[in-house]
Amino acid sequence: MTVGKRVIAGLLISLLAILQIQIWVGRGSVPNVAQMQRKLTELQQVNQAAQAENERLAAEVRDLKEGLDMVEEKARSELGMVKPNEIFVQINK
Repeated sequence: MTVGKRVIAGLLISLLAILQIQIWVGRGSVPNVAQMQRKLTELQQVNQAAQAENERLAAEVRDLKEGLDMVEEKARSELGMVKPNEIFVQINK
């Protein structure tokens, strides 16, 4: 091999080594992408849970806006309110 071919071969091998290093330890490396995918999956699960909670709260708000039955039920269960001429009996288990 001549000196020029050796230099070109050395440059190509160096370039290949640099590319391999980038693939395995660089910013867009295989382990980095796998970690980001795990984080994305976790965040999607958190987002789904929050979305379900938001839908539940939206349904509750609709119920509160539409009728007084929900208000009465909340007042009775959470605040222990009773109507006039009713007797409240609490049974402990």
